[in-house]
Amino acid sequence: MEFRLAPGDISAIRFGVSPGHELSHAMRVLQRPEAHPLQWGWLRAVRGRVPREAFELLAVVIGVDGYMPDFLTSEPGWDLEPEEEAARMRVAPVEPMLVDLHKMVVRSEGARQQAIRRMIDEPERARAMIADAWSEVWAAVLAPVWTQLERLLRADIAVRSRRVATAGVGAMVSELHPSVSWSDDAVRVELRLHREALDCRGSGLVLVPSVMSSFGCMVLTEPPAQPTVFYPAQAVTETWARDPASTVAALGALIGPARAEILLGAHVARTTSQVAADAGLAISTASHHLSVLREGGLVASTRDGARMLHLRTPLGEALVGAML
Repeated sequence: MEFRLAPGDISAIRFGVSPGHELSHAMRVLQRPEAHPLQWGWLRAVRGRVPREAFELLAVVIGVDGYMPDFLTSEPGWDLEPEEEAARMRVAPVEPMLVDLHKMVVRSEGARQQAIRRMIDEPERARAMIADAWSEVWAAVLAPVWTQLERLLRADIAVRSRRVATAGVGAMVSELHPSVSWSDDAVRVELRLHREALDCRGSGLVLVPSVMSSFGCMVLTEPPAQPTVFYPAQAVTETWARDPASTVAALGALIGPARAEILLGAHVARTTSQVAADAGLAISTASHHLSVLREGGLVASTRDGARMLHLRTPLGEALVGAML
């Protein structure tokens, strides 16, 4: 897959988050757990609460491999919330959904193929049923771990964004995954079953990290979707879904509880006063802890007018990611 970029497209490369992509791949993990060892910790936690009927409906639509219907994933955004994704699905245009379902018909057989044909016969009803199933499965299997999952996604984006600042877009893109490469005018993604050259035509490119599809890359190429590359997020281990309290405890054993809490909250830039308020500390105590974290290379502090803003460094991101 080749995404051809004009000079203006390079400046339009951006990052996004996609709850729909995570849920779609969570469905595939649930169907073929043996193929996804990095998700076994999460599987042990959620397997007993999967809603059967909703799961079976989504399994028909999503399948276990290969092409996945585009209408399950709206345009990724930095602040896209799961509730917004589900709401978009409920009002998604029927025509593109029918195109996706027809693609699934030719990629399926037997009872599954017949079930998809019935959806095509009643598309509005099918859309509502799929959206209901999406929300039900989300609430059962991903909502309980969304905090941990989203933290990994945003940590990955922070590290990649800083890589752009220090080494340029080309270096950052080339490090997304072994299947991704960069040239002066294109981003290339080696895919198992798909070959295409896409002129981005001024639309730019969206890069979306994923925890659930930790095995490789996927793409969106068909309008109205913006050209998109989904790639595996960094620092995903089998323990990523463990309770946030255990993460704080693990970090606390290493650097102390107060500094662990400050470091976990440093995924967004905060002033010393905000850090102190969030941690329930005196400003002088928070300032001391920030100094220790800064000296250890885990937090960077930059001046913004009269304020000092504190943010995790790539080393800090890697440390937090390894604890998840």
